[in-house]
Amino acid sequence: MRFDDMTEAIGNTPLVRIDADVHGLVNIDLYAKMELLNPFGSLKDRAALQMIRPLLTGARERGDTVVELSSGNTAKALAMIAGMYGLPFKSVTNRMKVPEVKDLLLLLGAEIDELPGQAECLDPTDTEDPLSRMHRTLSAHGSGYVHTDQYFNERNVEAHLHGTGPEIVKDLDGRAPDYFIACVGTAGSSTGVARALRQHDADVRVIGLVAAKSDFIPGIRTIDEVHEVGLFDPDVYDTIETISSDDAIDGLLTLVRRCGTPAGPTGGGAFQGAVRHLRALDATLTTRKTAVFIVCDRVESYLSYLRERRPALFGRPPRRFDVRSLTADEVDTAPAIDVEEASRWPGLIVDLRNPHAFQALHLDGSINIVDELFAEMLHGGLPFGRRQPVLLVCPVGEKSARYAALLTRMGHPAVKSLAGGIIAWRDAGGRLVRD
Repeated sequence: MRFDDMTEAIGNTPLVRIDADVHGLVNIDLYAKMELLNPFGSLKDRAALQMIRPLLTGARERGDTVVELSSGNTAKALAMIAGMYGLPFKSVTNRMKVPEVKDLLLLLGAEIDELPGQAECLDPTDTEDPLSRMHRTLSAHGSGYVHTDQYFNERNVEAHLHGTGPEIVKDLDGRAPDYFIACVGTAGSSTGVARALRQHDADVRVIGLVAAKSDFIPGIRTIDEVHEVGLFDPDVYDTIETISSDDAIDGLLTLVRRCGTPAGPTGGGAFQGAVRHLRALDATLTTRKTAVFIVCDRVESYLSYLRERRPALFGRPPRRFDVRSLTADEVDTAPAIDVEEASRWPGLIVDLRNPHAFQALHLDGSINIVDELFAEMLHGGLPFGRRQPVLLVCPVGEKSARYAALLTRMGHPAVKSLAGGIIAWRDAGGRLVRD
């Protein structure tokens, strides 16, 4: 086949049957929609093209910058499409959590703004959140930006309503599957595919998968985060279930090692969540059923994520001290102080945020050790003397509390977390300085 440009290669990805010896289901045929085979590497290629296409002409004439609040595949796809049309691209996020994605965006010429937002998702109801303020700036007329707005843009849903969903039906010989299992991120793909499938069969059951609270799976939101997404509609899903990062990695390993599918953590989570849900139904079925999940992207972008969580996969020893080993009770009882007490802190202040956020505003006298580096330091033991008073600071006090709990377990009696983090300090009128 011959195309005029790479965007014409987006879509029409294969639907691949997963062998029953892999998933163990007796009465259900399980298929994977291989969205990792889109030209820019992910499911988000579809939404990126659908959102940006009607904006391109005006943007080129004005010389605008394409902007998206994204730290992952949407940013990657938009950066590549924008570059094809000679437009600059900027990614705005509260954190680039996956180093490979950040490096790739920089390679593509993207500009990255990491703001001290309170969550991965934009919450426009919180008018003081830095990401929300940035959202308003981007949306202003004549701002010089083209904002594709993936969390609220219905064209995100339409890309899958008119593309991904109908392709699944076509490849199943004109039938909708009985079950569709979908990880929930922006909710664009799960909503669009669900609508398309139900146009063919109103009885299709849709299972939404979200990440466990305080867990991180690239591309999958927690239940609290999805409720902040404008495209999320709980009525789309017959049930919403939780998966963990361990589930996602286990599923990834199965797809990579048994199915010849270089799936990322989102695809792994979708597979594991699908098998777990369907296994409970399998023995009760009297007729054969069909189920579909989506492999969203490729594993190569997540090797650092896997190394951190499963070092044994790479021949590395397990971490001696890891925040993921903490119990909920340890985190809940982590030593913390309020803003007033923190203003009189006599010792070292360690800001765990990314360098961009730290340079923008930070507590006077604090030092910046980004949390990934801090985790590496703890891997080797206590990084400070036991008598050294240490105050840990992060955006809202959640991550600093976990590290304070871990240091307490390691025998450091003089560590504290700033309750509410930088946001609480700012809201209380505390002094912040910039480099």
